[in-house]
Amino acid sequence: MIRHKHSLVEEFPHYRDKISRLKQENPEFAKLAAEYHEIDHQLHGLQMREIPIDDGFYGSLKRKRVHIKDQIYSALTD
Repeated sequence: MIRHKHSLVEEFPHYRDKISRLKQENPEFAKLAAEYHEIDHQLHGLQMREIPIDDGFYGSLKRKRVHIKDQIYSALTD
């Protein structure tokens, strides 16, 4: 099951400029964005290896990514 990466700009295309600005101006937002990117990178890497992985671990990473994505969306819509 190969999928594409879920970059923040792809997830929130209407907020492209605001994402860039907040990454530079808001350290907390920058940290969330970096954490989101790292988890997405891990998920993509696990899928690219095409080897069985523990569903619990994989699901945990996906839930964490969704939680961070929700926090990012909240910051973008403030």
